[in-house]
Amino acid sequence: MTETTVNLTKSEAVGKLVDLAQEVEIVDPIDWGMLNIKERDAYELMANSVIDQMHACPENHRETVMMATMTKLLVENFVLNLKIRDKKFIDGDQNEQSK
Repeated sequence: MTETTVNLTKSEAVGKLVDLAQEVEIVDPIDWGMLNIKERDAYELMANSVIDQMHACPENHRETVMMATMTKLLVENFVLNLKIRDKKFIDGDQNEQSK
């Protein structure tokens, strides 16, 4: 962890990660009403996982592993967004044809 978070408890570090991650979400909001998990719970689950993953990794590899993990997640998010967009386009096209 960075120098500013070394003295934090895991719970405090999770809270800080969740708060920061939720601020970033403002750019691309998620429709939480359609999901079976509360927003804060999802963020806490993922933040706990990130912290566990970071501590399991040797310190001299953490930055590379974290960048690789971010890249993988961004690609997965990109692909899921394309699938959603394509599904909405296909569903919208089918609805237009049925009129």
